[in-house]
Amino acid sequence: MTKPLIGISTYHEESARWGPWQRPAVLLPLDYPTYLQRAGGLAVLLSPDVPEAAAETVARVDAVVIAGGPDVAAARYGAEPHPRTGPPNDPRDVWESALIEAALAANTPLLAICRGMQLLNVVLGGTLIQHLPDVVGHEGHSGPPGELAAHVVEPIPGTRLGALGVEPYDVPTYHHQAVDRLGRGLVVSARARDGIIEAVELPGEPFVVGVQWHPESGLDLRVARALVAAAGGRG
Repeated sequence: MTKPLIGISTYHEESARWGPWQRPAVLLPLDYPTYLQRAGGLAVLLSPDVPEAAAETVARVDAVVIAGGPDVAAARYGAEPHPRTGPPNDPRDVWESALIEAALAANTPLLAICRGMQLLNVVLGGTLIQHLPDVVGHEGHSGPPGELAAHVVEPIPGTRLGALGVEPYDVPTYHHQAVDRLGRGLVVSARARDGIIEAVELPGEPFVVGVQWHPESGLDLRVARALVAAAGGRG
């Protein structure tokens, strides 16, 4: 059986170092392709491009993953930036928004992780909480710089995510922003115990799921396997 080809968004860094070299590079943590390979998919990295290339790019793969990363620009959802909101990366916002729009238009299975889930919500007209400690009164959704935290998420029965197993479970997490007002058509499919939205999805087909945590950094393959199954069933 042919394995589905899953494209993962990547990002441009002005200065990366390997061996004797320090040069601009396209980067993605190894956890992302490894996660999809462990679930039975073939992983291909989608280099940043102009938004006009998104539809053709999406047409070449069986599913799309939008990777995590820095904060989405507040202006994209009509807000002034919070003092703790990171500097915008407009080229990345534009390119990954175009990938999301192309995947939705083509009915291509889509998994949006952390920042990716936030951007999916924004593309569909939603808004974000810009600094969670202001709302929940703690920093349990994120560890120290460069270190993942862990907390419990509670999948909601009756959703696609809930069908993968409705028991609460620990997830690796690193975010200080989250979904506020839901985008068009999205439903909540998991929450943290403090009420913060931890997963969203579009009901029906195709597979469109966003998770606020980092499943690629954990051992639970259920979300990746569901994506791979949806991608493999397109033909």
